[in-house]
Amino acid sequence: MIAGLGAAAPKPMKRIGTIDRPHTHDPRNQAAMSVPTNEPVGSATPNVTIIGANDSRQNRTREMQLIPEALARAHMHDRMREADTERQAVRLVNARRMQRRAERASMRARRALAMAVMH
Repeated sequence: MIAGLGAAAPKPMKRIGTIDRPHTHDPRNQAAMSVPTNEPVGSATPNVTIIGANDSRQNRTREMQLIPEALARAHMHDRMREADTERQAVRLVNARRMQRRAERASMRARRALAMAVMH
């Protein structure tokens, strides 16, 4: 309040929902949105209708129920790919180890042959 004027600040009004966003979230209970008169023709979106709302809701529910299954499938796919990569890495390490062992055996055989030829 400002001294001497005697005017109090206006109290905020409690509103439930707006024109664009009604209080309810259920498409069946929402009012169709009207096109404002100050917008040019064709610029606004068409009025909201509930034709097929039950079908879309059922599809959405079905999709929501399948999300954990799809996530589990993707998770398992990633784990399988990681396991394949790990197995390939282990095979590569083993192949290199065996190659080094074969090279050492080859060098021993060449040395033994050289020693046999020299004596």
